[in-house]
Amino acid sequence: MKVLCIGEALIDMICTDRGTSLSKGQNFLKKAGGAPANVAAAIAALGAGVDMAAKVGKDPFGQHLIDLLKEMGVDTKWVIQDPTHFTTFAFVSLMEDGERDFYFNRGADGQLSSGDLANLQLNEYSIVHFGSATGFLPGPLQTAYTDLLAKAKANNAIISFDPNYRHLLFQNNTQSFIDQSWPFIEQCHFFKLSDEEAMLITGCDTVPHAAAALRKKSKAIFAITLGKEGTLLSIGDHLEMIGSIAITPVDATGAGDAFVGAVLFQLINFTPTQLQAIGLDEWKKIIANANKAGARTCEYMGAMEAFKHLNKSIFN
Repeated sequence: MKVLCIGEALIDMICTDRGTSLSKGQNFLKKAGGAPANVAAAIAALGAGVDMAAKVGKDPFGQHLIDLLKEMGVDTKWVIQDPTHFTTFAFVSLMEDGERDFYFNRGADGQLSSGDLANLQLNEYSIVHFGSATGFLPGPLQTAYTDLLAKAKANNAIISFDPNYRHLLFQNNTQSFIDQSWPFIEQCHFFKLSDEEAMLITGCDTVPHAAAALRKKSKAIFAITLGKEGTLLSIGDHLEMIGSIAITPVDATGAGDAFVGAVLFQLINFTPTQLQAIGLDEWKKIIANANKAGARTCEYMGAMEAFKHLNKSIFN
């Protein structure tokens, strides 16, 4: 069986002139990005079958994304090149005060429609993963997301969700992001949130309170990642803290995506019914392995570049 990841594949343009605004920056580093694309690359690096559903431009940057995903082992037959929209770009510069100067130049990613995926056969996939950084912005992708959620549920696939909140995308409409997140949280089988996302979506001021609020509204197994401290796992009546491993961090980009990819890699041969039968001890192992994948990613620069160092031997 395989995993299907849906969402954005884009180009991150990172200003390498530290402390310089985008208007004054001169040097930029091109990096493949998009959380769902990163998750797909992590799953492929670990050795499982995975398809990516996305739309990119019919331009050199879209071709770069397709080529890199193929190089990682991701099947790109559902990565569609749009001749009328350019590949989406995110320009980022880290300022001296730690804030990010950010400009989002949205193009093809938002144009992926339900019609584009009309011939997609969901019986090929045991898991469908939604990583929603841009999926909740207005456009055809927004509708494609909700349509695919209903189809995945009807097809008895495991549904995975990671909201990937980006304040710079939703700073003027945070409530829309929250409102759109809840149906996925309520209907999925597994979801991952950062501590910030957990408190934002629930409106709680602490992670334990957020976890309690989530448990009241969702029967899903979920993980709240807490950086170097590890991950808070919720399964049934259990709430367990799973520690991470000590590393010397270089770049945290893609750590959360590696975590999700590692979880889904370990669940690929399960059905939703079998998923519910996995006990606490086994889930603790799954999350501990995912913590390792996330931590190891932080030891290298970039996301997909770091995933080239991932393999399932890290679980031993």
